[in-house]
Amino acid sequence: MSDTQGELVEDAVGPPPDEAAPSFVGRTFARWRQAIWEIAASSRFPFVGSSDPDLDGGQLDRLRSELWACVEARGGEASARARAAGVASTYLALSSIGRVRFFRILGEEFGVDQAWVGREIEAVTAAREEKDRLRAERRLREALIPPSMRLLTQFNALPNGLQFLIDMRATLLNAKAGDPALEAFDSDFRNLLASWFDVGFLTRRRLTWDSPASLLEKIIAYEAVHEIGSWSDLRYRLDGPRRCYAFFHPSLPQEPLIFVQVALTDGLAGEIKSLLDERGSEVDAETANTAIFYSITNTLEGLRGISFGSFLIKQVVDDLAHDLPNLKFFATLSPLPGFVGWLVEQSEDSLFTAKEREALRSKSDAPLAEIVHGAPWLAGERSRNAELGGVLEEPLTRAAARYLVSRSERSGKPLDPVARFHLGNGARIERLNWAADDSPLRIRQSAGLMVNYLYHRPEIEANHEAYASKGIITVSPQIADWLKKGSDDERVRIGRRSGSRGLVIRRS
Repeated sequence: MSDTQGELVEDAVGPPPDEAAPSFVGRTFARWRQAIWEIAASSRFPFVGSSDPDLDGGQLDRLRSELWACVEARGGEASARARAAGVASTYLALSSIGRVRFFRILGEEFGVDQAWVGREIEAVTAAREEKDRLRAERRLREALIPPSMRLLTQFNALPNGLQFLIDMRATLLNAKAGDPALEAFDSDFRNLLASWFDVGFLTRRRLTWDSPASLLEKIIAYEAVHEIGSWSDLRYRLDGPRRCYAFFHPSLPQEPLIFVQVALTDGLAGEIKSLLDERGSEVDAETANTAIFYSITNTLEGLRGISFGSFLIKQVVDDLAHDLPNLKFFATLSPLPGFVGWLVEQSEDSLFTAKEREALRSKSDAPLAEIVHGAPWLAGERSRNAELGGVLEEPLTRAAARYLVSRSERSGKPLDPVARFHLGNGARIERLNWAADDSPLRIRQSAGLMVNYLYHRPEIEANHEAYASKGIITVSPQIADWLKKGSDDERVRIGRRSGSRGLVIRRS
């Protein structure tokens, strides 16, 4: 799966193109904003049409008062809805400066009331009867809900309120910049959205050329991994030996939250061009033995950190296995988005043997960072660059294997975001592919290398549990061989897990 960031998917993927996010800006935005304005204007909300987009001076104080009135639902349900619409209308009219001030009010002044929480904790501790304890626990749970979340819940009841909230969080993500109050506000915001976007509420749908044109337009706009160049290109990706599956929320039935593209092949794919080339040789879907997940895209920036990818992949694997019983293998074709950044921080002595260093310098005097950022070996087989590629193939592939099992000192998880995603979903690191993607982005990120993660159905759950509970990374014998070659990293311990066809890398 050629994902971009993997942890958006902790996210397996990347944000959509700027012009496509947020999704409702464009043809539906004006109509939706008008509906919000009309609700607010029906009760003569005082801020509608304000001329102070930066929230300076007295307007900030008036907004603070109205926010509390919304939270406390003053004046009944209809009045509360009108107030919420008025606040939403005001928010939409704010500049970027005004929106940061709006978020800061919510983060600093509408958080959990610590005194209230303290009183309820004391009540829980003091309760002697079960009915008193249960009542105190219920009040404690209520006290732990920040007032800001009550306000967001009111926004959700407005027309297209869920889209409004998704867009609001996308703006917050760009504005928080390490601010502790905004970080805490965003954490609560994310948890609230996660509860509304639980996978149990989502529906899965296979998209085809017969799907609504408006939906297909969004697939073109959102595709963040391998650009869709034309309607013909899109059609090729939807039918025949290709599949596309997406998840939807009932409140956003025409808005794909995440979609995955699949190619049906004979054997593991080792380079991306053949999967994307409309003129390539066709594979009969009824006889193909392998499903390659080559692109997964989270579409809405405001849902970053809310992962649907693992659920989608497992369900798509089950769907494909049911529909096409000839399929035996389910794998990805993925980039290594952090590889080059990691590589150029390593010393040449740790990457190359003495013989390899000598061979490299006979072909190029340039610094290693300059060589790998340009990946000149992808320029042509009969050039001097191809000779350079021949020198670099083994040491860089070996380094890539080491990178994929390297861990963050802080979290203990793999450094690579795409690896974190697929390993967490129960895949194993199967094969590294040299010169697999010559696109400029992948050269900068991965030096043209790609990796196959294999989803072996009988072992998906066991691999997931081993990774989640013990930090165990499962790899194929080929990857284990790369790790053994020239590695002086004593933290890489290769073993075997009972009942597994793969080898395991244990956390030191």
